[in-house]
Amino acid sequence: MNKNYKILFMSSLFIGSIISISSYSWFGMWIGLEINLLSIIPLMQEKINMMSTESSIKYFITQAMASSILIMAIIIMMMNTGMSATVENSSMMLMLNSSLLTKMGMAPFHFWFPEVMEGLSWMNCLIMMTWQKLAPMVLVMYNMIFPMFTEIIIIMGMIISGISSFNQISMRKLLTYSSINHMSWMLSSMMIFQTIWLIYFIVYTLLTINITWVLNKKKISLINQMYTSMNNNSQMKMLFILNFLNLSGLPPFLGFLPKWMTIQALINNNMIFLAMSMVILTLIMVFIYMKISITSLILNTNQENWNLKTVKNKSFKLSMFNFINLSTLMVMTLIFSNI
Repeated sequence: MNKNYKILFMSSLFIGSIISISSYSWFGMWIGLEINLLSIIPLMQEKINMMSTESSIKYFITQAMASSILIMAIIIMMMNTGMSATVENSSMMLMLNSSLLTKMGMAPFHFWFPEVMEGLSWMNCLIMMTWQKLAPMVLVMYNMIFPMFTEIIIIMGMIISGISSFNQISMRKLLTYSSINHMSWMLSSMMIFQTIWLIYFIVYTLLTINITWVLNKKKISLINQMYTSMNNNSQMKMLFILNFLNLSGLPPFLGFLPKWMTIQALINNNMIFLAMSMVILTLIMVFIYMKISITSLILNTNQENWNLKTVKNKSFKLSMFNFINLSTLMVMTLIFSNI
């Protein structure tokens, strides 16, 4: 794709989400989502091949169906309550929320998400896992009036993401189900305190950028490719393992911070059952990441001395970036322990 066209579509992608978030009317929000959709489709075709074409078609059809349900719910609400489109009609609001959950790929409306991710480049995967979640998630936050429905979605998301992650060999699908798991945490934080959700989203975005950057540089698509490509670089292997543990939310890494804040907020609001359920179910993802990490250490067939002189320049930059990211929680822990 021409660089100028790429800049144009990236700009309209961001503008569409911003329009959707900042709009005062449901129609404005819907228009912003459609601008976002029409901008991401050409970006998905950055490298024209059968897999990217299939992914873009699946994504377009799914998003078009969700948009149709969304606009239908908005029109029915406006017909029943006037042009204000208030939240009095519970069935329409459930339909509206379901369409938004479909757009962001949240379980149990995630049927399209893993298959679409499998055919995309790592940079497009990064966009799908981060920026494309922002607008639908904010719109869900605007009309989160059914706590029981939200809690069911959260628990289902954690169960489905955990079970589906077992025996995965594709890194893209593994990160997809990890994204669904993290979205469950974000929805729970959104129910209590929106600032915690914002912190969680920022931390998750940083961690995802971190790990997808490494995967893109090393051209890794499968888990066994990760094992072989990291064998020649002990530093990168260790930092990659730490990134996995970081993404799983294992203490004392940065990924644990927003989960810690979410659990604390849930307990303070007497939502102890939800907090306990989330802690227990998220252990499935932690187990999967631990299994990958331990296997990576066991299958170390080519030992290398820990000497920074043997590291190439690009690998050194990646290592330093990862080290700074992983050590951030030490400062954050000191700050929050004094609050």
